[in-house]
Amino acid sequence: MTRQDKRTRKMPTPQASRSPAERPRPARNDCGDFGIRIARDGTWYYEGSPIARKALVRLFSTVLKRDAQGDYWLETPVEKGRVEVEDAPFTAVELAVSGEGRHQTLRFRTNVDEWVQAGPDHPLRVAEDPDTRQPRPYLLVRDGLEALILRPVFYELVALGVEEGQGLETALGVWSKDAFFPLGSPLEPV
Repeated sequence: MTRQDKRTRKMPTPQASRSPAERPRPARNDCGDFGIRIARDGTWYYEGSPIARKALVRLFSTVLKRDAQGDYWLETPVEKGRVEVEDAPFTAVELAVSGEGRHQTLRFRTNVDEWVQAGPDHPLRVAEDPDTRQPRPYLLVRDGLEALILRPVFYELVALGVEEGQGLETALGVWSKDAFFPLGSPLEPV
């Protein structure tokens, strides 16, 4: 290095000498509504057109968040935008079963190819559609984000169902990772 180079060389700023974790993050830009809608069947739309690139949907799904008010957001370190979700942001499209009885494990594949094991950390729940009175089963995927279990997969769950409890407290349900998840009453059709 020449004498001239030493004089013109920039000295590191205090910010540049910090590790990435220590550097202040830029303020998150709230972009409002992103124009993205997730339909009940799990299809993602941008400004009314389906997003055909599955890899892009997968990428977006990794930054999807839900706030305490129940609103959905795509959130990166620098941007945040609202997303409309008709029912649940994911759908459970496949079921894999290993083991049996109380010790069986139910694994669900979502529409973005993420596998989730039902259990205490990822419970199953069944709500009732207020209009049709049909069951609407869900699986918690992560942080308040659920997958609607598609009807063919739900029928597979019902076929695995066992009755637990006694008398009027009997419920039809399934076991996964030593946790019991009611699917409905054995007296009522599911």
